[in-house]
Amino acid sequence: MSKPIRIALLGCGTVGSEVVRLINEQSDDLAARVGAPLEVVGIAVRRPERHTDVDASLLTTDVQALLADDIDVVIEVIGGIEPVKSWLLTALRAGKSVVSANKALLAEAGDELHAAAAEGGADLYYEAAVAGAIPILRPLSESLTGDRIKRVMGIVNGTTNYILSRMDETGSSFSEALAEATALGYAEADPTADVDGFDAASKAAILAGLAFHSPVVADDVYREGISQVTAADVASAREMGCTIKLLAICERVTGDADEAIAVRVHPVMLPRTHPLASVGDAFNAVFVEAEAAGPLMFYGKGAGGAPTASAVLGDLVAVARNRVARSTGAVLARYAGLSVRPMGKTPTRYHVSLDVADRAGVLAAVAAEFAANDVSISTVRQEGRGEDAQLVIVTHTAPDEALAATVEKLRASDIVSDVLSVMRVEGKEF
Repeated sequence: MSKPIRIALLGCGTVGSEVVRLINEQSDDLAARVGAPLEVVGIAVRRPERHTDVDASLLTTDVQALLADDIDVVIEVIGGIEPVKSWLLTALRAGKSVVSANKALLAEAGDELHAAAAEGGADLYYEAAVAGAIPILRPLSESLTGDRIKRVMGIVNGTTNYILSRMDETGSSFSEALAEATALGYAEADPTADVDGFDAASKAAILAGLAFHSPVVADDVYREGISQVTAADVASAREMGCTIKLLAICERVTGDADEAIAVRVHPVMLPRTHPLASVGDAFNAVFVEAEAAGPLMFYGKGAGGAPTASAVLGDLVAVARNRVARSTGAVLARYAGLSVRPMGKTPTRYHVSLDVADRAGVLAAVAAEFAANDVSISTVRQEGRGEDAQLVIVTHTAPDEALAATVEKLRASDIVSDVLSVMRVEGKEF
């Protein structure tokens, strides 16, 4: 058996402490799988006195001194951009492999980190950065690398999925479901990163970059959160045989003789027959469509100490095996260089609910507004309420900017009293 693989851990919160526990409890099995013992030689934290569940002799506040030591692998579970980015760049350029769970950093500076890894002859693995325990990044970058990915669509934030699931199950409002999620510990005291879609957007950027072999950063991702989803929206979706999910959608799109990718995060109405529709509670799932493999579904726990630590350990074993074999893993492929299509040019479908006067000619006038923007209507449902009526319209696919322009025209129209809700639709044609 080879000499020990020496590990530095940056951060020792919920995930970091689980990583240490699993390394200690499974030391013999891990050594057998790797071909060398795994040894944690230092843990960098800000307040050592708070970490009573790990060996105090391993704790340090001096990150740079720890990274300058004779280290083989750095595990980073701190989060944030700086100073973490600088630390990891230094480690990678020095030939120290890195395992990270830092989605925000990978979504902003993933290519720069990969370049530093190549420069130093080291590995950079980050399965835990997207969807917790679910193995999705390495399947995209390795198992499916011989295939052509057409689309990746996923529920990648457990907090929002819990909120929307509860709204669907109980008819509660967004604020009521958020309060419940907060009480149960699914939502942070400040839930902005989750409910406004920032967390999912970072994950979407990582997924898109791997699936389509092109550079994608978080700022490229169109983003809408779920705070405007109402109980009425959920009820309307149910009437259509749908449920509402916050999805990260990454897909190939064509137009004007070129190919590009569209990357977006927003609530959608999804048919209950779709595999993602049954994903409830705080679980995550990613649905992949590939040309040869067809549809693939990856499902499991997307957050939490133990699930995320499981993904970290999977990466650690892979990196450690490479160290023993004196090799590195697959090089990041960015050969395609596809551009990211602006949201306005991305083909989508809308569900639009309107309050209108219940009189002859109104439906024809509304349909004319859609036709004026070259938007085809798939279905119309009308419910009369005395002098008023509610029109629910689902469109066929059209550029998002054409759909948005239609809605704005309707808002300003004398025939429409109110635009009650607008939501994109995914899945089957209605």
